[in-house]
Amino acid sequence: MKILREIVLFGVSGAFGFLVDTAVLYMLKGPIGPFYGRIFSFLAAVLTTWLLNRYFTFRERKSGLSTRREFVAYLLLMLIGGGVNYGVYAWLIVSSPFASQYPVVGVAAGSLAGMFVNLVNSRYLLYRFC
Repeated sequence: MKILREIVLFGVSGAFGFLVDTAVLYMLKGPIGPFYGRIFSFLAAVLTTWLLNRYFTFRERKSGLSTRREFVAYLLLMLIGGGVNYGVYAWLIVSSPFASQYPVVGVAAGSLAGMFVNLVNSRYLLYRFC
């Protein structure tokens, strides 16, 4: 059940990424607002999840790229899921007073929406070599 292990570890990595995303957003939402703050929080979460996924989730798979190129490829692939993530987040912030007051709700919903896309991209595009 290698794929089940990868799904679970990807979810755990995503949970850590969520915590980083939320913490950075809450640090930045006052000084630069919830939209620009989310850009930086997303980038911090991508770095976190890349490290965790590289060394734990997909440790038996190889990208065939140098570390730097692998991170850039991962970032670019995560931008696809990130677009879904940010779209859900922005929609909730604009349309829901509750999510506007508590942005963590938007971060959580966006993270879940983008997770499937990111898992498929990671497993089948970046870490495709066993």
